[in-house]
Amino acid sequence: MFDDLSGRLGGIFDKLTRRGALKAADVEVAMREIRVALLEADVALDVVKTFIEDVTVEAIGEKVLSSITPGQMVVKVVHDHLVKMLGAENTAINMAGTPPVAFLMVGLQGSGKTTTTAKLALRLTKRENKKVMMASLDVYRPAAQQQLLQLGEQTAIRTLAQVMGEMPVAIAKRAMKEAAREGMDVVILDTAGRLHIDDELMNEVAQIRDATRPIETLLVADALTGQDAVTMARDFNDRLGVTGIVLTRVDGDARGGAALSMRAVTGQPIKLMGTGEKLDALETFDAGRIAGSILGMGDIVGLVEKASDVVDQQDAEKMAAKMMKGQFTLADMAEQFKQLRKMGDIKGLMGMLPGAAKMKAQIADANIDDKTIARQEAIILSMTTKERQNPKVLNGSRRRRIAAGAGATVQDVNRVLKQFKQMAQMMKRAGKMGKRGMMGGAGMMPPGMPPGPFK
Repeated sequence: MFDDLSGRLGGIFDKLTRRGALKAADVEVAMREIRVALLEADVALDVVKTFIEDVTVEAIGEKVLSSITPGQMVVKVVHDHLVKMLGAENTAINMAGTPPVAFLMVGLQGSGKTTTTAKLALRLTKRENKKVMMASLDVYRPAAQQQLLQLGEQTAIRTLAQVMGEMPVAIAKRAMKEAAREGMDVVILDTAGRLHIDDELMNEVAQIRDATRPIETLLVADALTGQDAVTMARDFNDRLGVTGIVLTRVDGDARGGAALSMRAVTGQPIKLMGTGEKLDALETFDAGRIAGSILGMGDIVGLVEKASDVVDQQDAEKMAAKMMKGQFTLADMAEQFKQLRKMGDIKGLMGMLPGAAKMKAQIADANIDDKTIARQEAIILSMTTKERQNPKVLNGSRRRRIAAGAGATVQDVNRVLKQFKQMAQMMKRAGKMGKRGMMGGAGMMPPGMPPGPFK
């Protein structure tokens, strides 16, 4: 989401860090460039003004300019203030109350409230072991209630049945009563949206809020809507009092400034962010990790968390032991492809690597996506067990047979074999460094990614 902003800031900081000593004038020039970059990324003007003023005061202080690495110190100052802007406070979902507690999902039409409702319900069920009921209060959008019922079937989560002619406040009251009777922990109320904010929408949501007394009123905001999202966030908070923000479509190609602004204009934390279309693609918002990502530091913590969700610890340790002994095979490579595809969108994962913003062109040229990984996995699966264990036997006729079996070309097979050779060499080098070296380097490299830029 922050690719453009990250690239702009990276260029500015490169110029600063290449200088040995810095004068106040150098910092002021950089701050003017950062100001323009933030404004062009759709960050609200008043937010940018406060941010630049605070950063400038600290960055031109004696402690920074007289340090051994003043350029790096300025980057740290910007990082710390980005964290402050995004919200360094605890962003955990609040569930402290007598069950069933209500969560009220609010926002404009098309912001992703219904899908986010299902994602949140699934997250609370799986991670928090909570009994959750979902209820659609949208009686205006055609098939809105049916959509939530279908999502309930997909996730096996209890969803309130539809009653024709029932109005939103009555639906909310019925949901709370049925949830109490069934021993539910949480009721997530998916309210109706509008294309724009109006009194009718706000009054209806206010009535639902008063009837259910939600412990969380979560504003669902589309990260792609730019400055409109900032205005909308301010209006919803002023009239309803939201307790947190959920950003959707953060995996999209947006300028991202709205996300930086919403926390500042509402004073409420960004609690969750939707990172993809899959129903498990909902993550806790971590200001430190997002700030690091914006500044090109990557999100290794997030990458490790994604890996830990899909990789069995014992299997990972067995794989590590094999790699350290130089026993990496094509079968192991296929298993890595399989696990990598489980982790989510490949391009999104590569974007979490340190320095990814600077390598944007190289990543694009590498043409690595989910289809590429699936095709590479299919090529390996078309080989015999003997061929996977000993690729040296793969002569021309065998390669033609494998290509035909995988629906690929011989050139595709050759590329996979070349890639395997590179990865095997990396694993061998990492093995000599020890387990820590492997897991911190080659072990975290997405298969198919050219190893050079990220060494």
